[in-house]
Amino acid sequence: MIGEIIAIGDELTSGRIINTTSGFAARQLFAAGHEIVAMHTIGDAPALIGEALKRAIHRVDFVIVTGGLGATSDDLTNEAVSEALNRPPTLHRGILNKIRARLRGGTDDQALLEKLAWLPQGAEVLNAESRMAGYLLVDDATPIFFLPGVPAQMKELMVDHVLPCLAGWSSDKRHHFRQRVYRTFGLGENMINESLRHMEKTPQLKIGYYPVDSEVHVSLTVTGRNAEEADALFANADSSITALLGDFLYGCDQESLASVVGSLLLQQNRCLGVAESCTGGLLAGKITEVAGSSHWFAGGVVAYSNFLKERLLNVDSSLLVEHGAVSAPVARAMAEGIQRRAGVEVAIGVTGIAGPSGGTDKKPVGTVFFGLCIGGTVTDHLYTFSGNRREIQEISAQTALDLVRRAL
Repeated sequence: MIGEIIAIGDELTSGRIINTTSGFAARQLFAAGHEIVAMHTIGDAPALIGEALKRAIHRVDFVIVTGGLGATSDDLTNEAVSEALNRPPTLHRGILNKIRARLRGGTDDQALLEKLAWLPQGAEVLNAESRMAGYLLVDDATPIFFLPGVPAQMKELMVDHVLPCLAGWSSDKRHHFRQRVYRTFGLGENMINESLRHMEKTPQLKIGYYPVDSEVHVSLTVTGRNAEEADALFANADSSITALLGDFLYGCDQESLASVVGSLLLQQNRCLGVAESCTGGLLAGKITEVAGSSHWFAGGVVAYSNFLKERLLNVDSSLLVEHGAVSAPVARAMAEGIQRRAGVEVAIGVTGIAGPSGGTDKKPVGTVFFGLCIGGTVTDHLYTFSGNRREIQEISAQTALDLVRRAL
């Protein structure tokens, strides 16, 4: 079935609170075989809420509405629904009795909270055991689910009530989806798009391109009339994309460069050590974000000054004088130094100019050297990156991981 999500609340449109409920709902619905074609965020404005509802009812199979169901004066969803759909407020005595029982005769709160028991005519309560129940309203044969804006309450109702309800609503309208995200490094968005463009002509395939920091992620969504068709289409598309992306594809879905490097090191029973200068510990930070990295990462040294490069990594002072701290010989020496000091098979050194100052004509800002040790073999690699300081540090750390990945 095709659906639309409407999130309501001034706290969302003002940016005070980040809307997480819409994303959760969309993911759950997608996994259940439904497709969300539109999402809207609207403030607590009855006229706008009503307009959005009336538009949605006539263009999709179902609507999910979150927020504005509370008892305070700015919770206006029910009033907006009653006005827009000509559904007068109706007292639900079951909800009212539960409110009164919980408050045990409290006067001020009771008068305020009894507002929760007044729902638009025709509303079917989703969870009769909760006073913040949420409800289903069917208008022009279109089911509209109204859920609380509080994430925990919304998620519970979504999983326990909305999804089962939709499953039995119209099974012939449900699609069979397969999805995968391909994570690439070192290849530009336009080049990837050019390589995969011919696949976009297949109507059952939807391909998206998303730059994420220094990476480009490619999403594949396959739609089939049944599970067998979806599986076959996905297998063919997955094989094609994997082949076309080649070595630039490092992983899928939730994998990171660091986690992939870790898996390779574990397979080979090796450990990694890192020596950083311009990245300032960012590389080690990415590595230690991976759970279980202690099994394959020995540690690292941030040697920002020449003094510490000499003292901690045994970089010869003559190399620093003759070639400068940002140079291939120093990057190699840093890698060799951490390899010896940490007693590891695999080591990488990073030294460069992240900016905004410090560049020269021969070594402009963005110049970064990498030294890589694998066993007894040492190589060096030069890259020139563009961007601000944070961007150069980010891509330098990722490049270090990618160099290790490719070498393994």
